[in-house]
Order: sequence, then C-alpha cells, then structure tokens
Amino acid sequence: MTIPTREDIVAQLAEILHEVAGVVPADVTEEKSLVEELDVDSLAMAEVIVVAEERFGIALPEEEMKDMRRVLDIVLRVEKQLAS
Repeated sequence: MTIPTREDIVAQLAEILHEVAGVVPADVTEEKSLVEELDVDSLAMAEVIVVAEERFGIALPEEEMKDMRRVLDIVLRVEKQLAS
C-alpha cells in the first residue's frame, strides 16, 4: 500500500469533515482550528476520528482526541500510524 502524501491526507480529512460536520472542504487547511474556526463539536469530532480510522485503515487512540485541536494534529497522527 502506498502511503498517501500529506496533501492527500488533508484532502481526505476535508472530505470527512464535510460529510460529518458540513465543513466546506475548501476551508480545511492544516492550520485551521477544528473547534474555533471549523466549528466541529466533540460529537462530530468523535465521528470524524472513526471515519478517518476506517478510511485510512488505522487506529487513532481515543485518549489523544482531546489533543487534536487543529487539522494538522490529526494529519500528524494519521501519518504516524500509517508509517508504523
């Protein structure tokens, strides 16, 4: 399996955020805050993580969810899981 590029991961997350929380995909950048800027609540965030795990075939530790404040935080964890 080819490991997706960071841009591919961001694009996939943008799609997931759109499906789950109605976020406009064009608004999703690595620097964006999930809660303050993209208006993703904790329930939607949990669903985003579940869908991301399924889509990327990885497991993201639930206890780390509280530390995922920006899109980049999720991207880095996805990259880490895909590399291991």
